[in-house]
Amino acid sequence: MASETSPHPSLEHITGVIFDMDGVIVDSEPRHQQAFMEVFHEIGYADIHGIQFEKYLGKSDQSVWVDFMDIHKPPFSIEDLTQRKQDRLIDLIRSEEPIFETLPELVEKLSRHFTLSVASGSLHPVIDAVLELQDLRRFFPTVVSIQDVPRGKPAPDVFLKAARDMGEAPEKICVIEDSAAGVQAGKSAGMQVIAITNSLDANSLKQADFVVKDYETIESLLLGTKQANL
Repeated sequence: MASETSPHPSLEHITGVIFDMDGVIVDSEPRHQQAFMEVFHEIGYADIHGIQFEKYLGKSDQSVWVDFMDIHKPPFSIEDLTQRKQDRLIDLIRSEEPIFETLPELVEKLSRHFTLSVASGSLHPVIDAVLELQDLRRFFPTVVSIQDVPRGKPAPDVFLKAARDMGEAPEKICVIEDSAAGVQAGKSAGMQVIAITNSLDANSLKQADFVVKDYETIESLLLGTKQANL
Protein backbone atom coordinates (compact mmCIF):
# COMPACT_ATOMS: atom_id res chain seq x y z
CA MET A 1 0.00 0.00 0.00
CA ALA A 2 1.39 3.40 -0.95
CA SER A 3 2.15 5.98 1.68
CA GLU A 4 0.88 9.52 1.70
CA THR A 5 4.24 10.85 0.53
CA SER A 6 5.90 8.12 -1.59
CA PRO A 7 5.03 6.10 -4.68
CA HIS A 8 4.38 2.38 -4.29
CA PRO A 9 7.71 0.79 -3.25
CA SER A 10 7.90 -1.40 -6.36
CA LEU A 11 7.46 1.70 -8.56
CA GLU A 12 9.97 3.99 -6.85
CA HIS A 13 12.58 3.29 -9.55
CA ILE A 14 10.25 4.26 -12.42
CA THR A 15 11.39 7.21 -14.56
CA GLY A 16 9.16 6.78 -17.63
CA VAL A 17 5.46 6.10 -18.17
CA ILE A 18 3.98 4.76 -21.40
CA PHE A 19 0.26 5.23 -22.00
CA ASP A 20 -1.72 2.97 -24.24
CA MET A 21 -4.28 5.12 -26.04
CA ASP A 22 -7.47 3.22 -26.86
CA GLY A 23 -9.33 2.49 -23.66
CA VAL A 24 -6.81 4.41 -21.53
CA ILE A 25 -6.63 7.97 -22.86
CA VAL A 26 -9.81 7.89 -24.92
CA ASP A 27 -12.97 5.82 -24.59
CA SER A 28 -12.60 4.66 -28.16
CA GLU A 29 -13.45 0.96 -28.07
CA PRO A 30 -17.21 1.57 -28.67
CA ARG A 31 -16.27 4.04 -31.43
CA HIS A 32 -13.94 1.51 -33.05
CA GLN A 33 -16.80 -0.99 -33.15
CA GLN A 34 -19.20 1.60 -34.51
CA ALA A 35 -16.73 2.59 -37.24
CA PHE A 36 -16.20 -1.05 -38.23
CA MET A 37 -19.96 -1.64 -38.30
CA GLU A 38 -20.51 1.39 -40.54
CA VAL A 39 -17.97 0.02 -43.01
CA PHE A 40 -19.47 -3.50 -42.83
CA HIS A 41 -22.89 -1.99 -43.56
CA GLU A 42 -21.53 0.07 -46.45
CA ILE A 43 -19.95 -2.94 -48.17
CA GLY A 44 -22.89 -5.29 -47.52
CA TYR A 45 -21.64 -7.37 -44.59
CA ALA A 46 -23.52 -5.76 -41.70
CA ASP A 47 -25.28 -8.97 -40.63
CA ILE A 48 -22.68 -11.52 -41.68
CA HIS A 49 -19.31 -9.95 -40.86
CA GLY A 50 -18.43 -12.72 -38.38
CA ILE A 51 -16.14 -10.53 -36.27
CA GLN A 52 -16.23 -10.90 -32.47
CA PHE A 53 -14.93 -7.51 -31.43
CA GLU A 54 -14.01 -8.47 -27.88
CA LYS A 55 -11.30 -10.78 -29.28
CA TYR A 56 -9.48 -7.79 -30.75
CA LEU A 57 -9.20 -5.52 -27.69
CA GLY A 58 -5.72 -4.05 -27.68
CA LYS A 59 -4.91 -5.35 -31.15
CA SER A 60 -4.56 -3.46 -34.41
CA ASP A 61 -7.22 -2.76 -37.05
CA GLN A 62 -5.17 -4.85 -39.46
CA SER A 63 -5.74 -7.96 -37.34
CA VAL A 64 -9.51 -7.44 -37.75
CA TRP A 65 -9.29 -6.88 -41.48
CA VAL A 66 -6.97 -9.84 -42.06
CA ASP A 67 -9.47 -12.15 -40.35
CA PHE A 68 -12.39 -10.54 -42.18
CA MET A 69 -10.64 -11.02 -45.53
CA ASP A 70 -9.87 -14.65 -44.67
CA ILE A 71 -13.53 -15.33 -43.87
CA HIS A 72 -15.20 -13.50 -46.77
CA LYS A 73 -12.55 -12.76 -49.43
CA PRO A 74 -14.42 -9.55 -50.40
CA PRO A 75 -13.61 -7.52 -53.53
CA PHE A 76 -11.86 -4.83 -51.50
CA SER A 77 -8.26 -4.33 -50.43
CA ILE A 78 -7.18 -4.16 -46.79
CA GLU A 79 -5.80 -0.70 -47.53
CA ASP A 80 -9.20 0.51 -48.75
CA LEU A 81 -11.09 -0.96 -45.80
CA THR A 82 -8.55 0.36 -43.31
CA GLN A 83 -8.84 3.87 -44.73
CA ARG A 84 -12.65 3.81 -44.67
CA LYS A 85 -12.72 2.68 -41.05
CA GLN A 86 -10.03 5.16 -40.01
CA ASP A 87 -11.92 8.08 -41.54
CA ARG A 88 -15.11 7.15 -39.68
CA LEU A 89 -13.31 6.71 -36.40
CA ILE A 90 -11.59 10.08 -36.65
CA ASP A 91 -14.93 11.74 -37.36
CA LEU A 92 -16.42 10.10 -34.25
CA ILE A 93 -13.49 11.10 -32.05
CA ARG A 94 -13.53 14.70 -33.20
CA SER A 95 -17.29 15.05 -32.81
CA GLU A 96 -17.66 13.24 -29.48
CA GLU A 97 -14.29 14.01 -27.80
CA PRO A 98 -14.49 10.92 -25.56
CA ILE A 99 -11.42 11.57 -23.39
CA PHE A 100 -11.78 9.86 -20.01
CA GLU A 101 -12.81 12.53 -17.55
CA THR A 102 -9.85 12.68 -15.13
CA LEU A 103 -7.18 11.50 -17.59
CA PRO A 104 -5.89 14.99 -18.56
CA GLU A 105 -5.32 15.88 -14.90
CA LEU A 106 -3.37 12.65 -14.33
CA VAL A 107 -1.22 13.20 -17.42
CA GLU A 108 -0.41 16.76 -16.40
CA LYS A 109 0.68 15.66 -12.91
CA LEU A 110 2.76 12.75 -14.15
CA SER A 111 4.48 14.94 -16.75
CA ARG A 112 6.15 16.87 -13.92
CA HIS A 113 7.95 13.74 -12.68
CA PHE A 114 8.26 11.25 -15.55
CA THR A 115 9.12 11.06 -19.22
CA LEU A 116 5.79 10.27 -20.93
CA SER A 117 4.91 8.60 -24.21
CA VAL A 118 2.02 7.02 -26.07
CA ALA A 119 2.38 3.56 -27.63
CA SER A 120 -0.72 2.47 -29.50
CA GLY A 121 -2.07 -0.17 -31.82
CA SER A 122 -3.83 2.61 -33.72
CA LEU A 123 -2.51 4.38 -36.82
CA HIS A 124 -0.81 7.78 -36.57
CA PRO A 125 -3.74 9.80 -37.99
CA VAL A 126 -6.02 8.40 -35.26
CA ILE A 127 -3.46 9.03 -32.54
CA ASP A 128 -2.99 12.58 -33.81
CA ALA A 129 -6.76 13.19 -33.72
CA VAL A 130 -6.95 11.99 -30.12
CA LEU A 131 -3.94 13.98 -28.90
CA GLU A 132 -5.34 17.14 -30.49
CA LEU A 133 -8.17 16.96 -27.94
CA GLN A 134 -7.60 19.10 -24.83
CA ASP A 135 -4.07 19.84 -26.10
CA LEU A 136 -2.81 16.48 -24.84
CA ARG A 137 -0.04 16.28 -27.44
CA ARG A 138 2.18 18.66 -25.46
CA PHE A 139 2.61 16.07 -22.70
CA PHE A 140 3.88 13.29 -24.98
CA PRO A 141 7.25 13.96 -26.64
CA THR A 142 7.27 10.37 -27.92
CA VAL A 143 4.42 8.76 -29.86
CA VAL A 144 4.66 5.25 -31.30
CA SER A 145 2.09 3.59 -33.58
CA ILE A 146 1.62 0.07 -34.89
CA GLN A 147 2.85 1.61 -38.16
CA ASP A 148 6.32 2.03 -36.63
CA VAL A 149 6.98 -1.60 -35.64
CA PRO A 150 6.89 -5.06 -37.23
CA ARG A 151 4.40 -6.62 -34.81
CA GLY A 152 1.40 -5.44 -32.84
CA LYS A 153 0.42 -6.32 -29.28
CA PRO A 154 0.69 -8.81 -27.57
CA ALA A 155 4.22 -8.59 -29.01
CA PRO A 156 6.26 -6.00 -27.07
CA ASP A 157 7.48 -4.08 -30.14
CA VAL A 158 5.58 -0.79 -29.63
CA PHE A 159 6.67 -0.54 -26.01
CA LEU A 160 10.29 -1.36 -26.71
CA LYS A 161 10.45 1.23 -29.50
CA ALA A 162 8.83 3.80 -27.21
CA ALA A 163 11.46 3.06 -24.55
CA ARG A 164 14.28 3.54 -27.07
CA ASP A 165 12.79 6.80 -28.31
CA MET A 166 12.31 8.00 -24.72
CA GLY A 167 15.89 7.14 -23.84
CA GLU A 168 14.67 5.01 -20.94
CA ALA A 169 15.57 1.45 -19.95
CA PRO A 170 12.55 -0.91 -20.12
CA GLU A 171 12.93 -1.87 -16.45
CA LYS A 172 12.49 1.79 -15.48
CA ILE A 173 9.20 2.15 -17.35
CA CYS A 174 5.63 1.63 -16.23
CA VAL A 175 2.96 0.93 -18.85
CA ILE A 176 -0.68 1.89 -18.37
CA GLU A 177 -2.98 -0.50 -20.23
CA ASP A 178 -6.58 -1.66 -20.42
CA SER A 179 -6.36 -4.85 -22.49
CA ALA A 180 -5.01 -8.34 -21.89
CA ALA A 181 -2.94 -8.13 -25.08
CA GLY A 182 -1.46 -4.83 -23.92
CA VAL A 183 -0.66 -6.18 -20.46
CA GLN A 184 1.10 -9.16 -22.05
CA ALA A 185 3.06 -6.83 -24.33
CA GLY A 186 4.18 -4.67 -21.42
CA LYS A 187 5.30 -7.65 -19.34
CA SER A 188 7.10 -9.15 -22.34
CA ALA A 189 8.95 -5.85 -22.72
CA GLY A 190 10.24 -6.19 -19.14
CA MET A 191 8.18 -3.27 -17.83
CA GLN A 192 5.90 -2.76 -14.86
CA VAL A 193 2.23 -2.68 -15.89
CA ILE A 194 -0.74 -0.93 -14.31
CA ALA A 195 -4.01 -2.15 -15.85
CA ILE A 196 -7.20 -0.12 -15.55
CA THR A 197 -10.58 -1.83 -15.78
CA ASN A 198 -12.05 0.50 -18.41
CA SER A 199 -12.58 -2.30 -20.94
CA LEU A 200 -12.17 -5.62 -19.12
CA ASP A 201 -12.75 -6.96 -15.62
CA ALA A 202 -9.93 -7.34 -13.13
CA ASN A 203 -9.64 -11.09 -13.60
CA SER A 204 -8.94 -10.63 -17.31
CA LEU A 205 -6.06 -8.29 -16.46
CA LYS A 206 -4.50 -10.28 -13.61
CA GLN A 207 -1.15 -10.63 -15.42
CA ALA A 208 -0.55 -6.92 -14.67
CA ASP A 209 1.48 -5.84 -11.64
CA PHE A 210 -1.42 -3.69 -10.47
CA VAL A 211 -5.09 -3.67 -11.47
CA VAL A 212 -7.01 -0.48 -10.68
CA LYS A 213 -10.46 0.95 -11.23
CA ASP A 214 -9.68 4.64 -11.61
CA TYR A 215 -7.04 7.20 -12.50
CA GLU A 216 -6.77 8.47 -8.93
CA THR A 217 -5.32 5.11 -7.91
CA ILE A 218 -2.79 5.30 -10.74
CA GLU A 219 -1.75 8.69 -9.38
CA SER A 220 -1.41 7.18 -5.90
CA LEU A 221 0.72 4.30 -7.13
CA LEU A 222 3.10 6.47 -9.14
CA LEU A 223 3.18 9.62 -7.07
CA GLY A 224 1.90 8.66 -3.64
CA THR A 225 -0.13 11.86 -3.36
CA LYS A 226 -2.99 10.07 -1.61
CA GLN A 227 -3.62 6.70 -0.03
CA ALA A 228 -3.84 3.98 -2.71
CA ASN A 229 -7.04 2.00 -2.61
CA LEU A 230 -5.71 -1.50 -3.19
